[in-house]
Amino acid sequence: MADENRPLAQERALDRDCTTLSRHVLQQLQSFSADAQDLSSLMNRIALAGKLISRHLSRAGLMANVLGFTGEVNVQGESVKKMDVYANDVFISVFKQSGLVCRLASEEMEKPYYIPENCPIGRYTLLYDPIDGSSNIDSNLNVGSIFCIRQQEGIDDDGSARDLLQSGRKQIAAGYILYGPSTMLVYSIGKGVHSFTLDPSLGEFILSSENIQIPQHGPIYSVNEGNFWQWEESIRDYIRYVHRHEGYTARYGGALVGDFHRILFQGGVFLYPGTLKQPQGKLRLLYEAAPLAFLVEQAGGRASTGTQDILDAVPDKLHARTPLIIGSKEDVALVESFISERKKEANEEKMMARS
Repeated sequence: MADENRPLAQERALDRDCTTLSRHVLQQLQSFSADAQDLSSLMNRIALAGKLISRHLSRAGLMANVLGFTGEVNVQGESVKKMDVYANDVFISVFKQSGLVCRLASEEMEKPYYIPENCPIGRYTLLYDPIDGSSNIDSNLNVGSIFCIRQQEGIDDDGSARDLLQSGRKQIAAGYILYGPSTMLVYSIGKGVHSFTLDPSLGEFILSSENIQIPQHGPIYSVNEGNFWQWEESIRDYIRYVHRHEGYTARYGGALVGDFHRILFQGGVFLYPGTLKQPQGKLRLLYEAAPLAFLVEQAGGRASTGTQDILDAVPDKLHARTPLIIGSKEDVALVESFISERKKEANEEKMMARS
């Protein structure tokens, strides 16, 4: 009798509160098979890493050895922040206990980290950027973690991890954790994009948005315009276009996860193009661009290098970089149109010079 009298709104609210990340993964796969249980367990481990990092960040200003630089330089040639090291160690520690992940590849490590005792059980690899936008930490601004899961192919006897040098279409799951006013985890296993918010009172990520769809066009363009004169003319053409047309709003926070999260929900485009000196760009294909490209395609958007889909790009090394144009389909296509137009003009000039 009590169930019959329960208000429908209360029942829905309770059901929503019970939709944790692990439950949602199993519902998505509609299975309790070994593979489904593995994926659910992997996502739980990622969530645990997110909780630990979130807790550490929330006390960053009060604790020693959290803010600032370590004095070291990573494989990318970038100064290492203390929080980068902590977050990288968190992911390693969490997955050492998983029994499922054999390797972890991070932009903070020159080579993958191997967990030999896990390899007889599971053949998964986690690729991740432990802290994206770490320059924001000392200013108490948004940062994030980016991750993807791939299945290991072969036994990788020589430790070269050559099987990872494949397109992003080999990813079986991808997502990010945003550390902001609330901590959010957004993920996809190829069945739509879904977001979860950390409820500190429960210690659980609870479903907040399901089957997210990015608008086909949005008002936001997100790019570091301080690099304007370092870009190719085609990118400058696009920036001039949005400056001259109404309806566009510039939003750039300096952390890829935060900027992408806004565009995922509001529509628009994020750009991190290459420069004349570094045409390959700054962002890492395996650890940043490909996971977010996986998400945005699942949400109905696009991710491009400017000339091809990010998910079709094949890296030549673990730390390969790529230009990135990501967001709403129409906005990505518009940026590509300026790139193709400039290429067409350049080809025509070459033809005329030869004749």
